[in-house]
Amino acid sequence: MFQKILVPLALTHGVSEKTLAAAKSLADADGKITALHVYEIPQGTVSALMGEERIQQGLDAAWEALKEKTKGFDGVEAEIIRGHAYRSIVDYAESGGYDCIVIGSHKPGLSDYLIGSTAARVVRHASCTVHVYRGG
Repeated sequence: MFQKILVPLALTHGVSEKTLAAAKSLADADGKITALHVYEIPQGTVSALMGEERIQQGLDAAWEALKEKTKGFDGVEAEIIRGHAYRSIVDYAESGGYDCIVIGSHKPGLSDYLIGSTAARVVRHASCTVHVYRGG
């Protein structure tokens, strides 16, 4: 069905296995699946106070968590980028020529209706097909 699938993973949410499995079921036999984590660095003064060494420690920990989440999913490429979650996901998908995004979403709360969750923003702004897995 799809040749290039992007699976954004929030490393603290418990739906990674399910979104990766959904991507596997949607991929062509020779399709490519990329698991992407967007590492958001605090802005402004907080970032300056953290220092590059502390930021690198966070990135290293994120890499380890991402490797753990993708373990057992043969053929899934793992990537980490720095940026703002929804915008980075949409930009990465467009620049990489992805034809599908499979993203997990929690049950929406009141704040999601007012400002929108990452998944909702990806759905609104992505130029490709987006499948949303709503975890229970």
